Amino acid sequence: MGAWVETASEHFTARHGEEDAEHADVVLHASEGQLALARPALPLRRWLTAPAARRYVAGAVSGTEIHVLSPPLLEARASGAEGSAEMLARTPAALYARLAVGHASRRLPPPARIGTVVRAWRWAWLVEGIGAWLSGQTALARAAIARRLHEGPPPAFPPALRDAVLLGGTVVDLLAREEGEAAAVRFAVDLDPAGPRDGLVRAFHGRRLDHTEATWRAHLARLAGMD
Repeated sequence: MGAWVETASEHFTARHGEEDAEHADVVLHASEGQLALARPALPLRRWLTAPAARRYVAGAVSGTEIHVLSPPLLEARASGAEGSAEMLARTPAALYARLAVGHASRRLPPPARIGTVVRAWRWAWLVEGIGAWLSGQTALARAAIARRLHEGPPPAFPPALRDAVLLGGTVVDLLAREEGEAAAVRFAVDLDPAGPRDGLVRAFHGRRLDHTEATWRAHLARLAGMD
């Protein structure tokens, strides 16, 4: 790999290898309408997301581009809850991390082939979660997680599509705490061919999935300040 360089704007800096400079394009949109035109699936993705996390669906990746609302609009989307504005400010970083993991993985887009896209949906909690965790969003999500735990039925494990944006990073965080950060990154890059549930069993060294689920629910309570 060549030297590290930075692609910077007034509000966002992407750090990458110099040979990957062409993959660091960030498109800032001045309105929700512009973003929806650029990424037509985003409004549907937001609608499919649990209410506690919908405001954080503020951008998307497309090939080698990151499409995201401009910083003033990200700030305007924040609630008054603790960590909300900071989570939204990290949206470009979360999307960049997702894109980087996708480029490092042979089983995720890009390129967007049928197989990679299907896996991205099947592993949505991990695709969203690795970006949230690497960018620091998960560490700021206490209030949002607490709201989600008080709204609707208990979340599935691993998180379903509606909880992928907010809770995917909590599974990655648990794995990093128990097995180390390198193990968490490897888990995201090298998707288990057997699927998410078998992959989680292997990631936690054969521990039964129901035991890991119980540990994760206790971890959620801690992150939400409810323990």
